[in-house]
Amino acid sequence: MLHHADQPITGTILVADDQAANRELLEELLRTQGFKVIAVSDGAAALQELSRAQADLVLLDVMMPHLNGFAVCEQIKANPDTYLIPVILITALSDRQDRIEGIKVGADDFLSRPVDRTELLARVRSLLKLKQRTDELERAESVLFSLARSIEGKDPYTHGHCERLSEYSARLGEHLRFSDEQLVALRRAGVVHDVGKIAVPDAILLKPSSLTADEWKLIKEHPVVGERICAPLKSFRVVLPIIRHHHEKFDGSGYPDRLRGEAIPVTARVLQIVDVYDALTTDRPYKKAFSITDALQTMKQEVGKGWWDPHIFDQFERLVRSGTADFLSRGAAAGAGS
Repeated sequence: MLHHADQPITGTILVADDQAANRELLEELLRTQGFKVIAVSDGAAALQELSRAQADLVLLDVMMPHLNGFAVCEQIKANPDTYLIPVILITALSDRQDRIEGIKVGADDFLSRPVDRTELLARVRSLLKLKQRTDELERAESVLFSLARSIEGKDPYTHGHCERLSEYSARLGEHLRFSDEQLVALRRAGVVHDVGKIAVPDAILLKPSSLTADEWKLIKEHPVVGERICAPLKSFRVVLPIIRHHHEKFDGSGYPDRLRGEAIPVTARVLQIVDVYDALTTDRPYKKAFSITDALQTMKQEVGKGWWDPHIFDQFERLVRSGTADFLSRGAAAGAGS
């Protein structure tokens, strides 16, 4: 649900300060404005509280004993479960170096002591409004991921396919030294790349025999449908080209746009390679799982036909044969050689 400007901003705020008077002041200021407040006396207690309770924002005193505000903030931002929670550091220090340190550990904002009530509430409300938008985005992404997994779940032969593609493509992307943004896009695309199949009837999707020309035409529309489904999410901007183009071929014989060579987004070329590998190394209705050796040999023949990017396949083969990518053998036939 969208939050309009006239709706009150609410939320749960975690306050960590070793001085009781400071905690009580912040609690009173925030509770009178309708916020729920959890107050703790040190950094370790703040992290413990975050592990068991939901918080929408964290106010951290910098100068706490044992675990100071910088250290707590760094741990919050390093944890995938908490890194999106806004953190405000409160300090009596006006030293420029302390601000720089706060930025380095990921702090979202700063307040100086003595805390000004108006400034505190303005900064808290601003960050909570941003957190609400983030939560809405996460919920929308979660719905998409659930939809994609429900499509996968219809076919017992593709169980775990989304998670494997997400992991395989990100690992290959790391090997190719992709940017963090590209790696995140590959992880997301691994899960949602086939979400457009929601528009394909189950009778066609699960048909054990050959498809008719009309049925095949419908199947080939799923990348465009998937792109359309995911397009409203701005955070999926870098994911959309992977969804649309993961069935293109290097020689231009793929679909939906018959892109050729470098015109195919490099992230889509990566997903293609791991998608084919996973299909070959898992049981399907029409075949038994290939060994790793046989799968790579088959893919090498397809590279020779002009289907896949030869450089990316070469790097993928090296990754598999290096022995450093044991995760790639989980779906492969038992006893496969390398």
